[in-house]
Order: sequence, then C-alpha cells, then structure tokens
Amino acid sequence: MIRLARVGARKQPYYRIVVIEKDRARNGRSIEVVGTYNPRTNPATVNLKHERIAYWKGVGAQFSPTVEKLVTKNPAAPVADPAAA
Repeated sequence: MIRLARVGARKQPYYRIVVIEKDRARNGRSIEVVGTYNPRTNPATVNLKHERIAYWKGVGAQFSPTVEKLVTKNPAAPVADPAAA
C-alpha cells in the first residue's frame, strides 16, 4: 500500500509518502519512501518519485485516498524527448 507516514514535531506535521504492507503500523518499517508532503507551506509542498510510484502501482500497490488525491493533483512533468528535436 502507498500511504502517508507522519514525521515532524508536535503540531508541525510533515509526511513521508511510503510503500508499506497494509497491516503494518502507520510509522512502522516501510519498504520504500517515494515522496514527501508538507502541508505547512503555502501552497503545500509535494515531492514525488513518479517513476517509483508507477512501478509500485504496476506490481499491485494500492493508494490510500489521501495519497491518491496528492498524486492526481501533482502529475509527472512530461519528459522532453531529445530524439524528437
């Protein structure tokens, strides 16, 4: 499952977007960190490793509802093909 793991100080949330087994604890041992989310900036900062998210999605990982919203609002930037130029 791809979901949020909360890190940061009390009343200063900062989240890692992690690939983790569904039945593990929220901040338990994750398989891989695939991004970060900081809701305290204006606008909120989201950094994603789109190629790793696509890989995990391809092997059957499911998004949590919140992560699904973050990924759809922050699509991967189109890669310019140098051979096409």
